[in-house]
Amino acid sequence: MSTARPRFHTSTALLCACAIALSGPALAEDWFPSRYGADDTLGAVNLLSADHVKRAAGLVKEGRTYPLGVVTGPETPAYGARKFNMTILQLSDGTGTPLGSNRATGNDDVVYTFVGIGSQIDGLGHMGIDHVYYNGTKPADFVTTAGLTKLGTESIPPIVTRGVLLDMTRHFGQPMLSEGTVFNSKEIEAAAKAQGTKIREGDVVLFHTGWLALVGQDDARYMAGEPGLGVEGARFLAERGVVAVGADTWGLEVIPFEEETQVFPVHPELLAKNGVYILENMNTAELARDEAWEFLFVLGQPRLQGSVQAIINPVAIR
Repeated sequence: MSTARPRFHTSTALLCACAIALSGPALAEDWFPSRYGADDTLGAVNLLSADHVKRAAGLVKEGRTYPLGVVTGPETPAYGARKFNMTILQLSDGTGTPLGSNRATGNDDVVYTFVGIGSQIDGLGHMGIDHVYYNGTKPADFVTTAGLTKLGTESIPPIVTRGVLLDMTRHFGQPMLSEGTVFNSKEIEAAAKAQGTKIREGDVVLFHTGWLALVGQDDARYMAGEPGLGVEGARFLAERGVVAVGADTWGLEVIPFEEETQVFPVHPELLAKNGVYILENMNTAELARDEAWEFLFVLGQPRLQGSVQAIINPVAIR
């Protein structure tokens, strides 16, 4: 794994400053109870229905599939101290007595990993504001060392809906956007209009920035910053009823951040305030190459009890 660390989270003092920056004014806003009800734990996926599935299935014309997940391994660049390790257990040590008259042998594996590594979904329990999470939930109500007692990713129903790709490299006229390049509603609407794409309620919206091409080439730069979504753009998408927002970057939102005093402001804007899920490290290059602006999006995440995040491989189907 790359040892590169983003420059904005290398000290305890800065982390303390983050907490201060995210507290106070944000709590003055009326962002809970959720629009989906005071007891809701699922967020924007409440908008999905059988009709969404049927309409999205109608987008399949070629039967072509695109894996949106990247391969996850020990060299995958990851945020902070997150690491991935796997141990293969050859149960018979390669020399033991095979099983039965058919002489069966086999291997097993044990994975020691942070779940928020590689291609991932951020659940609603991932980030909040001043220790308040989606729908006003406080840590004492759901956080234990053995897992979340609610807002865990195992509870997310299958996300099968229309996926939309917005190619921001086309909009900005660059093969790869630079770190710090932000897109908000103005840029989102312009890119969608140029592609002839409309964002609809229940959509999963993905952004192609070209940033993922740095993985394996310049991991240090990849993790030091990124182009990405701004706060106003996140609000814009949430207001349109999207279910999830993702990109070919490790953190979705623009880094350096739009406001120097804030840290990861887009995450709580989407997760805590609006119940919109975040998809990171999405492999969008093939979709962009084929100008696949809309497609059937299918995600059935691992159902690990109480997990905050999940390593995923969503599939786009045309």
